[in-house]
Amino acid sequence: MNTCARLPITSADGHQFELLAHLPAQATASLLWLPALGVAARHYQPFADALAAKGIAVFLHEWRGNGSSRLRADRHHDWGYRELLQFDLPAAEAAVRAAAPGLPFRLGGHSLGGQLACCHAGLHGGTLEALWLVASGTPWWRSFPAPRRYLLPAAYRFLPWLARRRGALPGRHLGFGGTEARGLIDDWSRVGLSNRYAARNLADDLEAGMRGINASISAIVFDQDWLAPASSMRQLLAKMPAARYQLHEMSSRELGTSADHFHWMKAPHNVASVLTTAR
Repeated sequence: MNTCARLPITSADGHQFELLAHLPAQATASLLWLPALGVAARHYQPFADALAAKGIAVFLHEWRGNGSSRLRADRHHDWGYRELLQFDLPAAEAAVRAAAPGLPFRLGGHSLGGQLACCHAGLHGGTLEALWLVASGTPWWRSFPAPRRYLLPAAYRFLPWLARRRGALPGRHLGFGGTEARGLIDDWSRVGLSNRYAARNLADDLEAGMRGINASISAIVFDQDWLAPASSMRQLLAKMPAARYQLHEMSSRELGTSADHFHWMKAPHNVASVLTTAR
């Protein structure tokens, strides 16, 4: 029997949010799961239930500006990768380790969540047992197949401009993310143009940190996912040469639903099976 709980978190800079915990009766490992851009933690509850049924204690992170977060991006409230990596993720990881002491710790994420999981692991790897990446990959424009790759540099310049002009990115109107902080969009877009992970006003070298990750990695991509194609995931994995990884590309037939960027969240059991059986 699985139980659900909400864990209140306060980051070092005062940001308040909740982790959604899905806890099996006999857990064998813990997982801190990072959502995609603009996706609230609650949308991953079917995935958390599927993993909890397999003995994984799952803790769903909440990004600033979404769901239980006390902040919303606007002209007066801005943040980027620095705040997420320096304040929110260390606080969330500490809460997971306190709630599930002694269990092997795993870290994972979807899309942007997978990217920032890699960055966080490089900064605070500790006793990380594994990285689980689903429908993720670097946004670097050259890692995408033609002809789409040639459209991306213009998007990576337009979106930060729009976010600065509006005070935040109106992602819901664009069909991309939610209402996103302009600093976050700026950091993300610079990776898309340069293939180098960095956070404005953060002194730590994120690229060097990822090169030092030696945990095992299980990565899943979907064959109809144009937002995170297999080539993009491979480019992200190449940033972690010390790690051992398995890359699995799932079809709609294997997944049981459309194998795109988001449909797997409503039919997550096969994804959970692949992650928990990977060696």
